Amino acid sequence: MSTPEGAATGAVAAAGGRPADRAAPPPRRGPADPVRSLMHRHQELCARAVDALEIAAGLEAHGVTDRTAARFRHRDVFSLAEELYARVPRADRDAAPADRPPPAPARRSRGVRAALQLLPGAVCTATVAAVASAGPAPPAVRSAVGAAGAVLLALAVRLAVRSGPLRRCHHGSGPRATGLWVCWTAGYAVYGDWLLAQLLTGGPDLPHAAPRAAVAGAVALAFAFAPAAGCAHWFAVRARRAVAESRGLEELAARVRPLLPAATLLFLAALVGLLLGADAAFGDDGRTAPAAAAALGVLLFLARLLTVHGFPEAAATGLASAAALEYLALTLVLIARLPGLHPLGAPVEALTGAAGPAAVPAVACTAAALGLLGYGLRALSGACAHSPAPFGPAEGHRP
Repeated sequence: MSTPEGAATGAVAAAGGRPADRAAPPPRRGPADPVRSLMHRHQELCARAVDALEIAAGLEAHGVTDRTAARFRHRDVFSLAEELYARVPRADRDAAPADRPPPAPARRSRGVRAALQLLPGAVCTATVAAVASAGPAPPAVRSAVGAAGAVLLALAVRLAVRSGPLRRCHHGSGPRATGLWVCWTAGYAVYGDWLLAQLLTGGPDLPHAAPRAAVAGAVALAFAFAPAAGCAHWFAVRARRAVAESRGLEELAARVRPLLPAATLLFLAALVGLLLGADAAFGDDGRTAPAAAAALGVLLFLARLLTVHGFPEAAATGLASAAALEYLALTLVLIARLPGLHPLGAPVEALTGAAGPAAVPAVACTAAALGLLGYGLRALSGACAHSPAPFGPAEGHRP
């Protein structure tokens, strides 16, 4: 006769178990090594990185945040990058892929770089002097001298932005129309005020009208490459130091974000000094001309800073916005000459009547510069904007 205990034991044995067995543990979620999949996904990045910070910048450029790093059992992106750098073996530096850009040229001495940054100002001053000395000559000769000086100035500007802190190190060439927007805004700063004043009074009476250039503003902007390079270097060094000292993306953003307004204010202070000196040397261009030149200088500085750190699309958008507003002002004045369309030119007439023709570029460049400053406060606060070795366009992963 079987007892209740024996029946229970037999039932357990029939079920294929033992009475002393414990319940089976819950299944393990996720792989035992969660970082391995990330290693395979970013194998080339980790193999060719020179330090863990470079890997952190690459991960951040690909959308990896501190919250993502927590899924890989790390407190932040920097901790995750340190493990990837320690586990992935270094690739052979001598066997570089064919699509990798050629190595950057050797660093020039500081004296040579400083001379290149001052070259646009020297060329612009020489051009102004040459045009002034050709005053008694026929207009065709003066135009030829001015055109030759403009070509030399363009070459000097090209040399200045291709050396030192203003040199772009990221992949890609950026929008091709950027040069067009730069030429338009710079040309408007020199001749735009005269042209707008002529249009408002029914002119210009071509070909007899002689254009009047804003000489002081042009010379000050040409000499502004030197302080722009200095402020860009100051920003880059401190941003790179913030990347090295930060232990998370939020901490990095808090460290880097105040640097951009500080660098912009430093450049603006230097530019105002140059404008005051140029006004004293070459004469006053008008009431609001210094404000317009200062706004354009800040706009160009922010655009170049964004381009240097891998955001050429945003820089081109800001420059295009300023150029579009200036073009719109000229177009509205012309359209207002048609019968029944005079009210279209009323806003431009009211603005210029209150502050002069230079108020139009001052408003246009200030609005565009504020837009670039707001974008830069977010875009330049990430690690991917301060990496020594870029990882492709960062625009797609920024707000």
